Amino acid sequence: QVPPGRCSLFDPAFSAQEAAALGQLGLRLLPDNEEGKHGVEGSATLFYMVHCGKALYNNLLWRNWSPAALSKMVIIGNSFQGIEERLLSRILERDYSYIAKVLKGTEEVALPAHPRYLDTFNDTSVHWFPLQKLKELSPEVWDFAEEPTYQDCDDLEIIRKEDGADRRSPTAAES
Repeated sequence: QVPPGRCSLFDPAFSAQEAAALGQLGLRLLPDNEEGKHGVEGSATLFYMVHCGKALYNNLLWRNWSPAALSKMVIIGNSFQGIEERLLSRILERDYSYIAKVLKGTEEVALPAHPRYLDTFNDTSVHWFPLQKLKELSPEVWDFAEEPTYQDCDDLEIIRKEDGADRRSPTAAES
C-alpha cells in the first residue's frame, strides 16, 4: 500500500473545491503545471494518465529519458501502439519523437473494454519499460534528448503552463 502522502496529483482543470477535497484526503497536489515533465527521481512510479494528449506522454518520456529512469515507470494511459497506428510515421517522429523512439523498448498490455461502455477507455493500456529491452535499443536513441517544443504540431492536446492554465493559482491581475 502506498500512503496517500506519497501520491502526487495534478490536473490543470481541478477546481479549488476539488483541490481542497483531495488535500483533505491526504493526497499531495503538485503546485505547478509541469506539462507532464515529471521526473521519477529514482523511485518506482505509476503514472495514471488516462485520455491525455500525446504531448503529455512525450514530455514524461523526455523528462525521464534514460534506461534507469524509464525502467522505474509504469504508465496507465492511451495505447502507444494505437498512437503509432493512427499517426503517420513522419508526424510521430517529428512531433512525438520520444514515443516513437521508445516503442521497441515498451511492453504494453491493453486493459479489457467494458462491454457496456465500449467507447470509453477503449484505448487504455498499461505500459512498462523493461531495463533489458531498453538496453537493446541502439545507443544513438539515448544521445538526442532535446526538450520537445511542438512548434509544427497541428493537433496539440495539452494545456500549456504559459496559457495560464493553473486555475488554482490566481494571476497577479486577479490578486
